[in-house]
Amino acid sequence: MLSPHHLHNMPLNCHGKPPASYPSKNIPSIAKTRYRVTKSVLQQNLSTNQNAAAHQEAAPPIAAVPKVIELPPITIDGAAVIKAVESVVIDKFKKLPVKCVITVKRIIGSDKESTVDHEDPNNHEMVAGRLHLTLYSTELDRSGKEKTVTAYAEKGTRRGEDQLVEFECSFSVPRTFGKVGAVTVQNEQEDETLLVSTIALDGLPSPTTTTTTFLTFNCNSHISPLIQNRDLRIFFSDKSYLPAQTPDGLKRLRDLDLENLRGDGTGERKESDRIYDYDVYNDLADPDSSPDLARPVLGGPEHPYPRRCRTGRGPTKTDKKTEKKSSSSTASYYVPRDEQFSATKSTEFGQNKLRQAMHAVIPTIVSITNPKMGFPFFTAIDSLYNQGLIIPSNGLLNTYLPRVVKFISFGKERLQYETPELITRDRFSWLTDKEFARETLAGLNPYSIQLVKEWPLTSKLDPKLYGPPESAITKELVEKEIGGVMTVEEAVEKKRLFMLDYHDLFLPYVNLVRDLGDTYLYGSRTLFFLRDNGTLQPIAIELTRPASNDQKLEPWKQVYTPTSEPTKEWLWKFAKLNVLVQDSAYHQLIAHWLRTHCAAEPFIIAANRQLSAMHPIYRLLHPYFRYTMEINAFARGQLINAGGIIESCFSAGKYSMLFSSVVYDQVWRFDKEALPADLIRRGLAEEDPNAEHGLKLAIQDYPFANDGLILWDAIREWVSDYVNHYYPHTSTIEDDKELQAWWTEVRTVGHGDKKDEPWWPVLNTHENLIQTLSTIIWVNSGHHAAVNFGQYGYAGYFPNRPSVARTKMPDEDPNDDEYTEFLTKPESAMLQCLPSQRQATTVMTILDVLSTHSTDEEYIADKMEPSWEEAPVIKGAFERFRGKVMELTGIIDGRNLDEGLLNRNGAGVVPYELLKPRSESGVTGMGVPNSISI
Repeated sequence: MLSPHHLHNMPLNCHGKPPASYPSKNIPSIAKTRYRVTKSVLQQNLSTNQNAAAHQEAAPPIAAVPKVIELPPITIDGAAVIKAVESVVIDKFKKLPVKCVITVKRIIGSDKESTVDHEDPNNHEMVAGRLHLTLYSTELDRSGKEKTVTAYAEKGTRRGEDQLVEFECSFSVPRTFGKVGAVTVQNEQEDETLLVSTIALDGLPSPTTTTTTFLTFNCNSHISPLIQNRDLRIFFSDKSYLPAQTPDGLKRLRDLDLENLRGDGTGERKESDRIYDYDVYNDLADPDSSPDLARPVLGGPEHPYPRRCRTGRGPTKTDKKTEKKSSSSTASYYVPRDEQFSATKSTEFGQNKLRQAMHAVIPTIVSITNPKMGFPFFTAIDSLYNQGLIIPSNGLLNTYLPRVVKFISFGKERLQYETPELITRDRFSWLTDKEFARETLAGLNPYSIQLVKEWPLTSKLDPKLYGPPESAITKELVEKEIGGVMTVEEAVEKKRLFMLDYHDLFLPYVNLVRDLGDTYLYGSRTLFFLRDNGTLQPIAIELTRPASNDQKLEPWKQVYTPTSEPTKEWLWKFAKLNVLVQDSAYHQLIAHWLRTHCAAEPFIIAANRQLSAMHPIYRLLHPYFRYTMEINAFARGQLINAGGIIESCFSAGKYSMLFSSVVYDQVWRFDKEALPADLIRRGLAEEDPNAEHGLKLAIQDYPFANDGLILWDAIREWVSDYVNHYYPHTSTIEDDKELQAWWTEVRTVGHGDKKDEPWWPVLNTHENLIQTLSTIIWVNSGHHAAVNFGQYGYAGYFPNRPSVARTKMPDEDPNDDEYTEFLTKPESAMLQCLPSQRQATTVMTILDVLSTHSTDEEYIADKMEPSWEEAPVIKGAFERFRGKVMELTGIIDGRNLDEGLLNRNGAGVVPYELLKPRSESGVTGMGVPNSISI
């Protein structure tokens, strides 16, 4: 046998070239210059050395032998050896045919789409088109240039009832090409935007063996025609790289992709753009339509606020600081193309459903209701659920909003609402003190209840403007209401007093709101006592009105307590109603909009501008950003805009967004947005290394916190495993230029009005990075789910959570006619105070839509991202994450059956399920999506 060792020690052609007599016409020229073993040398050695072992001993040593191609053991048959060498050399430098299949989920704007037989899954229709693809190696060639191969896909085949289109082409790839790290695609069709799902390559040369490999690029991205957008579309493989680890062949593409996503900060954004940039909230007003729709700009020193996605539209004619409305009839607000709803969400739910609610149902409600007309009886409210209202329609509203609109006949439909579970379990629960208190811990807004840390209660507002700072809730009153079981000082020390404090936040807006007419507002404090059984007992409500702007009314404040005396009992009910009005406003504007939707957008914009699509942190966060910018754009256009749903149906009226700016300025801190930090800040927990989750809760039966901390721990462990894998040393965090640029931009631009705050974490340790990423994921998933998907369940019966109070407290002026009517018909007076028919049905319709899960919802810890699956360590970490999250479902079910947990179990009590990880589609009151997707 002749081994590779023998060939290695054979005499070599000193010029490193095969002799002219060698039949090399089929060997590339590059192979000729690198070929070291010649035919003549082989023949010479084979003829003179019959004994391989003897030849090995006799061969003289040769210095500086160039590296040669090692061959597997072969026989002494010289012809076979020559043939084997030829085969290896030719195989090394030949090109391989690589099949490429580009799968497009759908084609937007295709006229042919409607002609396809959707019922025939075997229908294959040819689709004309032209895609230009280029493969990029992770390596550079010897001259330092990128290795590329190109191909064209000329035709696509439409397959199956899912309407997938597959374009095919073939690449000719040299075996020495190296690993494919990226592919670029240019859409040369005339007018069709393609949603590319995957690009699959079959037959790629393996870098380590003589076999071929298969590679899939997971794109899930829109590609506009070149005539609309000439930016090179770049897709990277599932292999993640920190900036310093980027293969040489991909460095230029990595930088170019980020450059394209940043744009140049000029011009008006087009629908086909993929540019991420910042702007202030100067697009909520519409002063050109009416002076009443003028609003201040949010963002900047005067009114601090997070930044939103820049659209680049010009100013209005009336106010140069306000951005004009879009002239497009199809899209009112720009959203980067890949941030828009999927086909499923858009068609079945999404903006179609929301737009139908806003542009069809709401105007219909307006047309059949008087803006000032309330409900004459509580039975009239009940009729919304069991009878409904006959409305004129085109017969299509039922298609979009089947839960709200029932089809009767052509031209007639019925506006009829589903009865919320709260009412089906106990129709009178909304009147009880027990439910009023329970919902602070297990309701729609569990983020406001706080511990009373000092006594007496005092205001921090200017007493010259808002009256004496001391609360009217006295020590004697509290001790009387708790039955003398302890003093106030003891109750504070033992952490038994809790409070909803809407005094200082709302008091500056009381007179402003009242001047709007038909809406009344107070500053309020609501005091609770923690019973031995773990439930809260409301013991006092203080309502405050400052002196009127014209000084005709003196400051007014009053304290109400639970009682069985008829008049005072009804006043207590009115006081609770007013607190709920403020809590509803705080929930929508702060706990929901500001702390999730609004605060999250800068993190998303910065991530797309500064973190490459191949960056591991981008790939970690991306699923938790899905659809947020799209739903935020819709909110700016229809919900929080001047004259929109929030302003017309909630208590702060035209000052709603200004109020949220004040809270952002005074209260919002990123370092307090993690669940444990939030609980500690409100006094609901303290650090305890010996306690579960490292926290000791002040209220043991706090369903939101009990369930949320399990989810938080699971998120943090998942993030810890992920970060520790990609950042083995602290220096890799500090030296990650993209990571540091992302965080700098979040702080100094996206949340630039708070850039100088000392509480921003510095990304220089594993702990800080893990905490930061975990906080972002928690806010977008658990926090948002807790305050969103129970909206219809808790507020669908609007007396339980009224959005506005249309009359003042009956005893604020006991000499007027309203007080007389209250004494004779208190129920009628309460109905007049509750939202009008128009306000109530408008809010109910929107809340039903916003509480809905779509069928394509992506729930937390459910879907394994391809880039996570590519790395075995990350794949294993995600599997553990999924397991822990799924355990939460069983834990929640068990807790809801525990008769000792009275805040989530008992006759007529709605079980707390808002943080159950999974849900069916529809309005379910459970389910935690990855992202703020509605």
